Amino acid sequence: MADKNRTAQGSRQRPTKSSRRSAMTDPPGQRLQGQRLQKVLAAAGLGSRRKCEELIVTGRVEVDRKVVMELGVRVDPARQEIRVDGVPLRQPRLVYYAVNKPPGVVCTTRDPAGRPRVTDLVPAKNIRLFSVGRLDLHSQGLIILTNDGQLANLLAHPRYGVPKTYRVLVAGQPGPEALRKLLSGVHLAEGVARAERVVVKSQHKQSTILEIVLREGKNREVRRLLARIGHKVMKLTRIAVGPVRLGKLQPGQWRRRTDEELAALRRAVRTS
Repeated sequence: MADKNRTAQGSRQRPTKSSRRSAMTDPPGQRLQGQRLQKVLAAAGLGSRRKCEELIVTGRVEVDRKVVMELGVRVDPARQEIRVDGVPLRQPRLVYYAVNKPPGVVCTTRDPAGRPRVTDLVPAKNIRLFSVGRLDLHSQGLIILTNDGQLANLLAHPRYGVPKTYRVLVAGQPGPEALRKLLSGVHLAEGVARAERVVVKSQHKQSTILEIVLREGKNREVRRLLARIGHKVMKLTRIAVGPVRLGKLQPGQWRRRTDEELAALRRAVRTS
């Protein structure tokens, strides 16, 4: 990459106190909605996260023509000009996928064990993708993959509480009192967790199918909630993230998100 290796020593300016102070004191809403600068640089293909942090602290990165040397500064690459060694950062084309993650597939971008990753299921081999709402190894269902880091952060952040809907097969038949506990709140290690809605879809002699809606994103939250009321999860499928539905996607299949779905997701973030 010629752009990556070019330098422009004459255009680099030493950071002033005022420029560093403005970078550190963005309004809280702006900081929350932006992406961390080192993540933006890494997503643009400038190296690992650590390498991009080195670019920042050595004064090689400018945001809106001001040198930024503080790690953790948040930026909006769609609205702000970012330069490295005086060269404008090239922004990749934004892509959005809905994927039906099968059991046995991990949601991490790197896996030392070499297990299949959900990012391997889509045709975006040279793009750094973010997974919106991870599912554990044994769960399946809807995962949103995108290189739009800002939207991914908003969808995942508990402040916005975008609802996620699950179809769960549990052992036994949870009674009314057990279901009320899910709605009123169950104590987990991180605090109280609760379901926003629980619907019994069908009951059998030894199992029940529930539809559960959550707005938080605690690790393995559905399984832990149900374990606390005495019902083991036998199968867990996420069928919706906000307004985006899994639909007819079979395990391992993917589709590109429609413009209507993307607009609806952005509305969900604003109104949640």
